[in-house]
Amino acid sequence: MPARISLPRICVALGFPDARKLLQHAEGEVDAGETFLEFRLDYLPHPEEGFQVIRDLLARHPEVTVLATCRRHQNHGKFNGSIEEQIRVLDGAVSAGAKAVDLEIESAESISARLEPLRGRTLLILSYHNFETTPNMDAVYRRMTVIPADAYKIVTQARKPSDIQRVLALGRAHTRTPLVLLAMGETGFPSRVLSSTAGGLYTYAAPRTAEGTAAGQVSGRMLRQTYRVEKFTRDASIFGVIADPVWHSISPAVHNRAFQAKRIDAVYVPFLVHPAQLKDFMGLGSSLPISGFSVTIPHKQKIIRYLDQVDPLARRIGAVNTVVRKARKWRGTNTDVDGVLVPLGKHLKLNRSSVLVVGNGGAARGAAFALADAGAKVSITGRNPDRIRALAKICGAQPVARETLAAERFDALVHATPLGMSPNVNSCFFDGTVPAELVFDMVYNPMETALLKLARDRGKTVIPGIQMFVEQAVRQFEIFTGDSAPRAAMERAALEALSQNHKAAGEQ
Repeated sequence: MPARISLPRICVALGFPDARKLLQHAEGEVDAGETFLEFRLDYLPHPEEGFQVIRDLLARHPEVTVLATCRRHQNHGKFNGSIEEQIRVLDGAVSAGAKAVDLEIESAESISARLEPLRGRTLLILSYHNFETTPNMDAVYRRMTVIPADAYKIVTQARKPSDIQRVLALGRAHTRTPLVLLAMGETGFPSRVLSSTAGGLYTYAAPRTAEGTAAGQVSGRMLRQTYRVEKFTRDASIFGVIADPVWHSISPAVHNRAFQAKRIDAVYVPFLVHPAQLKDFMGLGSSLPISGFSVTIPHKQKIIRYLDQVDPLARRIGAVNTVVRKARKWRGTNTDVDGVLVPLGKHLKLNRSSVLVVGNGGAARGAAFALADAGAKVSITGRNPDRIRALAKICGAQPVARETLAAERFDALVHATPLGMSPNVNSCFFDGTVPAELVFDMVYNPMETALLKLARDRGKTVIPGIQMFVEQAVRQFEIFTGDSAPRAAMERAALEALSQNHKAAGEQ
């Protein structure tokens, strides 16, 4: 096996159909602090145009490591030349200053005799890509390592959460072989953050101001600042959030900032888990292993069947939003209770107040039980009368038909449905009258939902969902770590993340 090599932890992949744009974006990445860049020469109509770009960049920034790639169209690249011509392009890139080259295994198998001279001049990374699925990883590894190289890159398509473990397990099984291990797509995104915990040499990022060259890439800045990939160690505790969809979640930004503030060796990542994949995720959770995770739509109720222990209140509510692993057992609780009671308690005495809860899902159940236990007079409404009556019955609340709300009045209203959540920001349960003086919307993205705007316009006092989010996240952090939460840092991270989400949505 090749000797262990050292490269920066983040490689920004640059693929542009114009040499001028390639240099422009490369300069921008270097100015932003990146030192490891992949030049996808196959994106250029004439790959040789990239040689001068490499020379120009390295003349100004000799500290930068350039990885040259010229992938053939037969292997999902854009180069239409022969394998011989591909090798000549890579050889020219090395002469221009590239310190490493990436060659797909299909080409390497056809011309293995030509590789030793190339390898003598640069670092040779052999790569395997499967854009459809995650196959038998041991078979892929055996195929790859038949040909001597300095490192081996294995990239697959994640179809389910456990594919992440199958990819990362290869690194843990072959610690003496330099490997780059990634699973593509949103489902596979955690592998881009966690690969270093399995001994991965580096991970790939998209440029800051352009699309990446593979599904699931995010910017180097996000990997570095939000996920701290250069800071946590191979032994870091792994936490996350499970949801569908999950990409909008600000939980990773908030919890990772908290780990940073408390100097805890841990990382928190988003896991896309479709409804039918919950059992598969639990298998991933045990094998990674994951120390704990947040639970949100649509899993808060169904997760209970996979837990070893559930605290009494969460059991009564029938919904869990926080799971922690202790003594190899999964234990569930519900911190949404804190997220509801604390913000409302700052405005009114709950045991003397009437509160309308809108919704019948996990968040609504948590709010209804918490408020009832606090002594509030609880009413429940929603779009499904049968479910509303059922929830009202089990928590001692009063069901209210949606069509009669205009004639009702409550001290407070708690909105606990996804209506108004990004990207469907114009949705609102109420179309005119808001039957309460205090309006609390659990939706936190966007900061001002259509409901909150409607309430403000009618002179109501409002509580944005970010207050609920921070409160429940603070309690989650304490459960995850056994340490006090850095509340101020978490609040700042939440506001910054929401601001960035809003900016990104405005640019689309």
